[in-house]
Amino acid sequence: MSIHPSAIVDPSAELGANVTIHPFTIIEAGVRIGDGCEIGPHAVIRTGTRMGANNRVTVGAVLGDWPQDLKFKGEESYLIIGDGNLIREYVTLHRATGEGNATVVGNYNLIMAYSHVGHNSRVGNHVMMANTVQVAGHCQIDDYAVIGGGVGMHQFCRVGTMAMVGAYSSVRIDVPPYMMVDGDPARPVKPNTVGLRRRGLSAEAIAALRQAFKIIWRSDLNVSDGIARVRAEVPPLPEVNHLLEFLEAVSQGERGRALD
Repeated sequence: MSIHPSAIVDPSAELGANVTIHPFTIIEAGVRIGDGCEIGPHAVIRTGTRMGANNRVTVGAVLGDWPQDLKFKGEESYLIIGDGNLIREYVTLHRATGEGNATVVGNYNLIMAYSHVGHNSRVGNHVMMANTVQVAGHCQIDDYAVIGGGVGMHQFCRVGTMAMVGAYSSVRIDVPPYMMVDGDPARPVKPNTVGLRRRGLSAEAIAALRQAFKIIWRSDLNVSDGIARVRAEVPPLPEVNHLLEFLEAVSQGERGRALD
């Protein structure tokens, strides 16, 4: 273990093997940091943060600070971070509102400079968030999603698996899995074919998703009728079924009408 003399580490903080703490970093009481983590200079790791192994946190990041939520009254809540994440300079990840609740960041994510993940949000695995992405409270980002720089996400929004959000987009409704969205507000523009190939999806699955996209977003049908037509005409591959189930769930929500 390597702790710089200028760092302030509370005696109750639990540090795993081979942890490196750089100068002027603050680790508060009750923090848990797993084996092999490196915490950069001027970072602040606040009470309630639980971190797995082999994470790298760079300059000035603030993890586990109080949620930006007027309902928060100082109750015990958490920020839970998995393994193998790279959290770049000046990122802020806030703990949750509500007794015993947690903001969760999974494994092997890249969260670039100045990005923010708000209270009670959940980030999956292998997610890439470019610079200055701003994620409000109670959001969900599924595995292998890519969020472009400068994106803002409205509270309670979800980004589906393997979706890509174009830079500077405004996400006000849920982003369908496997799709690329762009604009203000963000709308599906095409399947995320490059990302799907990189994830190893078959040519058959990509072709089926292209066909589903054209029916739902490039025809005169509303989303409900488009879903019915896709079920009738497109091979029922797992990816297609997941897309349709996602859309059916969204259409029942408060902002689902905006999908049309």
